[in-house]
Amino acid sequence: MLASIKSLSERFAPDAVKVRRHLHAHPELSFHEQETARFVASELTALGLHPQEGVAGTGVVALLEGTKPGTGNNRVVGLRADMDALPIREANDVAYKSTVDGVMHACGHDVHTSSLLGTARILTELRDQFSGTVKLVFQPAEEKAPGGASLMIREGVLDNPRPNGMIGQHVAPNVPVGKIGFREGMYMASTDEIYMTVRGKGGHAAMPDNLVDPVLIASHIIVALQQIISRNRPPASPSVLSFGRFVADGVTNVIPNYVDIEGTFRCMNEEWREKGIAQIQKMAETMAEAMGGTCEFTRVKGYPFLKNQPELTRRLRTQTEAYMGRENVVDLDLWMAGEDFAFYSQVVDSCFYRLGTRNEARGIISGVHTPTFDIDESALAIGPGLMAWLAVQELAGN
Repeated sequence: MLASIKSLSERFAPDAVKVRRHLHAHPELSFHEQETARFVASELTALGLHPQEGVAGTGVVALLEGTKPGTGNNRVVGLRADMDALPIREANDVAYKSTVDGVMHACGHDVHTSSLLGTARILTELRDQFSGTVKLVFQPAEEKAPGGASLMIREGVLDNPRPNGMIGQHVAPNVPVGKIGFREGMYMASTDEIYMTVRGKGGHAAMPDNLVDPVLIASHIIVALQQIISRNRPPASPSVLSFGRFVADGVTNVIPNYVDIEGTFRCMNEEWREKGIAQIQKMAETMAEAMGGTCEFTRVKGYPFLKNQPELTRRLRTQTEAYMGRENVVDLDLWMAGEDFAFYSQVVDSCFYRLGTRNEARGIISGVHTPTFDIDESALAIGPGLMAWLAVQELAGN
């Protein structure tokens, strides 16, 4: 089986590259993946599958059932790919450059989708050699809250049939092509957005005694809030509190009436997450009040933290070593970025691993969410086959 999957993955790699380039050239933003979804559905239909369209708006789900007689027919494994792009203007000069101005597949979701379509093609060829059900999940809107994963779960993607486990694959521009990365347990952070408006009384900068300076108040708030991370956070719980927008729309000699602040709070513990947000809000509001102003606080709750179920992750890592060679499987560090695959990981046993796409010799080194992001497409000779192998091994209970 392993040799067959590897052979098919190599044979279908040019098709996977062709699909990836088509998707890359025609990106669509979160919750607007209509043409992408239609394309995915048509590809699945051509394989003889019966895709369900319109899940969570533009999601596509299909079941691929093995026909080999014997045990294991009741096992189900879910494989997920996300489909949306980002509002970034592409700076790459390539033949498959985005044709949509200001929209780009800068996070590799074109790779994830083309890879999972390749996996479906491989498994269709080999369906008489395994038993059980593969649930193919093509998900919209990973990049935008509330996240397509949460909506797909709400619409029953984890039911009828319920997967024994969910597997997700994501490009890794910091991992060399040909390598695969795993991490057990907590891996990626929860993501909450924080919006604050600090109000005071503006006026002439030369007469501060007549004002309630919101710029000063807001500055104290931002500095003071870091003590929540250094003094209130449980030491074993990684957390980040960062502010990326501070708008005080005055001039050199005019203090404004208010200041707008935007930031993000990230952690890997759901209990601490709620306590931390409450403490951040309380400190901001009470500090503003103590200094004579007010603080309007809004939290937009994002994704939970992503946890890789240890036993499942260990099994997949062992099978990846069998497929790739132990020397090509690497450990991943904690990553404080967010990912809505986390919603699946909070409900069923899940594993989210990384597909190396970096090639320094070819200058393919840019990170995700940048206008020069690209991949070494030889990864598409690896990703589809590896995921097919992992799915078959999980269905067999190995």
